[in-house]
Amino acid sequence: MSPSAGGLVVFLLSVQVIQSQDGWRVDYDQTDVCAAKGSTVYISCDITYPPGKDPSDIKDRFWFTKEKDGEPVDLRTDSEYSDRVTYRCFSKECYLTITDVRESDSAEYKFRFGTNKPGEKYTGSPGVTLSVTGFQVQVRRSDSTWLELTCHSSCVLPDRPEYVWYKNEEIIKTGSSLPVSSGSTDRYSCYLTGYWNQRSPAVYGPQRPSVSVSPSAEMLEGDSVTLTCSTDANPAANYTWYKQGGTSDPRLLSEEPHLVFSSIQSSDSGRYFCTAENQLGRKTSDFISIDVKYGPQRPSVSVSPSAEMLEGGSVNLTCSTDANPAANYTWYKEHEDSPRASGQIFTITNFTAEHSGNYYCEAQNEMGRSNSTLRLITSSGKSHSFFCSLTYYINNPTKEVTHSKRSL
Repeated sequence: MSPSAGGLVVFLLSVQVIQSQDGWRVDYDQTDVCAAKGSTVYISCDITYPPGKDPSDIKDRFWFTKEKDGEPVDLRTDSEYSDRVTYRCFSKECYLTITDVRESDSAEYKFRFGTNKPGEKYTGSPGVTLSVTGFQVQVRRSDSTWLELTCHSSCVLPDRPEYVWYKNEEIIKTGSSLPVSSGSTDRYSCYLTGYWNQRSPAVYGPQRPSVSVSPSAEMLEGDSVTLTCSTDANPAANYTWYKQGGTSDPRLLSEEPHLVFSSIQSSDSGRYFCTAENQLGRKTSDFISIDVKYGPQRPSVSVSPSAEMLEGGSVNLTCSTDANPAANYTWYKEHEDSPRASGQIFTITNFTAEHSGNYYCEAQNEMGRSNSTLRLITSSGKSHSFFCSLTYYINNPTKEVTHSKRSL
């Protein structure tokens, strides 16, 4: 006989194990035990004595799963079982109790004893195989709006198991399955009545995902940047990253929790979001804005009016570039220390031959600067011609690119 089990135990027919030809015999009450993680397990055996022997002839009785240097290791001395195993032995019966069983306890357990005769030791082999498992909730989609949850265990169950279902820590139903609506954020778990009060892990749909960016400091063109999407869900969620395309549909970028830019560019600026989805539902994150900083690009310089200019008229010089943050503009004339003007447009009024020369604008922000030079040449008389020569210094004053244009 054996004490009542605190975990799910499958009792099979008693198995006789002959230990020697001296009449000693060990019978295990079961060959396989299936138990829930966290429950208590009982394993027992019966000892048969040869004629003329009695319990006083037995000593050093213990249970083991491992050997060291060819000798069995008493479970009571194994640190992995510290304070979790107890033995109880009577005249012909010995019991092993393991509390708070863990998945690592899954093993073959054998009984070992010695006799008063020096060197005479016996082991009950094969032993009892313990499998530590637990219930799992399996999810199956019934249709577009409903899911079916079933309680599953790898243990051998009774013919008519009675399942109990929990929703957010409250019992809501008994039965083999539970229908739930798709998209539910409630938590569902189950257990088997009469075997252990050890519930399955809860299943639930994703919570609203959170998004983060690394590094969190200012992003510069060329930097390595990683966006991360995370949520709490069971089963684990699958992630998808999108970039919002203004009036167009969002563009799918990645189906991983991390969106990595190995060398981020100004064109990557924009609004991003992610989704997290499992069998129970789908949630969308808030937007995260990416603002890539970069210095002024190659500037563009224009002259207005572009047609023939008359003495005494006005000329507008315009400098423009692409930069983030926006560039500030300053106009200079060659060989002069003080700037002629600030702002994107430089206006020359009462235009005369004295205004001939090289002018350049400087576009600058905290990320860098770029220069462009414009040469104005006038001739005498009321009709003037001009020659434009544009020289660009892009974030590096030693690197020049020159373009020319003549207008008559």
